[in-house]
Amino acid sequence: MKKILLFTLLGLVAVTPAYAAGDAPVPPHQDWSFNGYNGTFDKGSLQRGYQVYKQVCSACHGMKRISFRNLAALGYSEEEVKALAAEYTVMDGPNDEGEMFERPARPSDAFPSPYPNDETARYANNGALPPDLSLIVKARPHGADYIYGLLTGYEEHHGEEELPAGQYWNKYMAGHKIAMAPPLSDDMVPYEDETVTTTEQYSKDVTSFLAWAAEPELEERKRIGVKVILFLIAFAGVMLAVKRKIWASMH
Repeated sequence: MKKILLFTLLGLVAVTPAYAAGDAPVPPHQDWSFNGYNGTFDKGSLQRGYQVYKQVCSACHGMKRISFRNLAALGYSEEEVKALAAEYTVMDGPNDEGEMFERPARPSDAFPSPYPNDETARYANNGALPPDLSLIVKARPHGADYIYGLLTGYEEHHGEEELPAGQYWNKYMAGHKIAMAPPLSDDMVPYEDETVTTTEQYSKDVTSFLAWAAEPELEERKRIGVKVILFLIAFAGVMLAVKRKIWASMH
């Protein structure tokens, strides 16, 4: 019994420092338009977020679960979706001669990956594999708050421990070390509307876009949820009236 207790304590001592080293501050909660039972996506923010993803994030991160035709939900017309898709080139085939060939993307195509395979992606990023962003908001604790915090959480490292080559300090990253260089800076992506072009605004817009990508049916699900709740309330009222009528005849 004493041996078991000793091994257990030794295990806790060995594991606890590693866990603590991976801790990171909880990112502050943001006021997202899509939060709450009646929350909806801001179409303007989604379009700006797609612009940031396209011009910045897509150089390293794919979104294989999103097709160009899905962009219609952001407020783009059918012709605009076709034009946005045609800006990309995808591999297709084989043709009649058995050869693969490149062609302009169509609305039915998924967003193309920036790399042909994971090995190429790792080689281009000092061994780090850039994650696919299709479900990134759902895949991380604190969701949209974490993504926003990560994009705005880069700081100068003033600790005694030196950062390894190719690593950056981020206060919201577990362990605070991240291989991705700060991707955003003020005025790097021109907006067509009068929205400010700051790092914080870019981060908010692209996070909203990624939240939509992870759950494009969010608004419809909420509408159905409200209808179901109203139905259940009405149904409960009917059943209560039936119960009272049945039991009234029993007295």
